[in-house]
Amino acid sequence: MSELQHKKTILLVDDDAALLESVRGFLAGDYEVLSAASGREALQTAKTFKSAIHLLLSDFQMEGMTGIELATQLTAERPEIKVLLMSGYPAGMLVLNEGWHFLPKPFIASQLLALVVGLVSPDKASKFAA
Repeated sequence: MSELQHKKTILLVDDDAALLESVRGFLAGDYEVLSAASGREALQTAKTFKSAIHLLLSDFQMEGMTGIELATQLTAERPEIKVLLMSGYPAGMLVLNEGWHFLPKPFIASQLLALVVGLVSPDKASKFAA
């Protein structure tokens, strides 16, 4: 099977269990979603998952390891992974590595979906632009 016949894989990381389940449920129909409640758990999940992970969708501020620290470690191991960090961080300026993306919380499902599609399936993103 070619990669086009497989669902793209998203590694979803958030220490807010309700948000983790909500976002997982929203994305699960179109994507294979791996979820983790911490950065350390996410790194372990990524280590044991042998196929490609197309997107890291992580909370910015988590206990133990920030989303930036997680993304830095994960992109060193998987340079092709796209990064989308989300946060309710109040009006601060966040400096992200080139190519990393940011989504402020709270967000609506259509905002999240448009960003995810644009990052992992840019050929499909034009459908949402109209």
